[in-house]
Amino acid sequence: MSSPEAFYLPLGDGRYAPTKATESPWDGTAQHGGPPTALLAHLAGQQAAQQAGQQPVRVSVDFLGAIPREECTVEVSPLRPGRRIDLTEAVLSVAGRPAVVARVWSLAPGPTPPVVHPPVVPPPVEDAVPSQVLPHLTDWGYGQALEWRYASGSAHELGAADVWTRLRIPLVAGVEPTGTDRVLVAADAANGISAELPLGQWLSIPPGVTVHLTREAEGEWVHLACRTRIDANGLGLCTGTVSDATGVVGEVAQPLLVRKR
Repeated sequence: MSSPEAFYLPLGDGRYAPTKATESPWDGTAQHGGPPTALLAHLAGQQAAQQAGQQPVRVSVDFLGAIPREECTVEVSPLRPGRRIDLTEAVLSVAGRPAVVARVWSLAPGPTPPVVHPPVVPPPVEDAVPSQVLPHLTDWGYGQALEWRYASGSAHELGAADVWTRLRIPLVAGVEPTGTDRVLVAADAANGISAELPLGQWLSIPPGVTVHLTREAEGEWVHLACRTRIDANGLGLCTGTVSDATGVVGEVAQPLLVRKR
């Protein structure tokens, strides 16, 4: 496919046009959860970053249903502004209906504390093999908008996997992606990367995603070490560690509704 300019094209007045890069693998008219998660966190975190130099430390996103791949509007509301601690909400709506809600806690970095855990550095990107997620689907926008390199596991195996990702395009046209943008675009893919059951036969639906971060990711590459656990009641949990080339930057978690198609 010809590469879109970005995941989103800004239209002014809080309006955005999602491109094919946001496309879900299961419904070409819907968005994958990663791009709207990153867009809402980016917009919610802007004010805190500009006013007090804060950085997002928890991004909690709820998907209120399928996210239409249509023009959308984002409204940002401060809930608990502060110099050191800030909570902001962002809501993405399509045709007047809320589709995604994000709450972002931002904290102000400070002096180095006396106890700091050394980072755990993942395998280098150069050792990973270029691949695709869901290789049997050859033309779904989100899958093509990122580079995927498996450090362990593979797209042809079920179970836990470690994957390097890199954005091919910006989140928003004309805006350089931040390290947090790069993390959040990729983070919602964790359950697909570490699927325990064949995705062609089983639904694995995350109603939301929560990402905790201790620092901004550095460089273009983001590493996801993902694991999924499914219980006998048809519910599951996907968890993952997020790293850059220098070490761990955070954790991702997704509750899952698991049902046979």
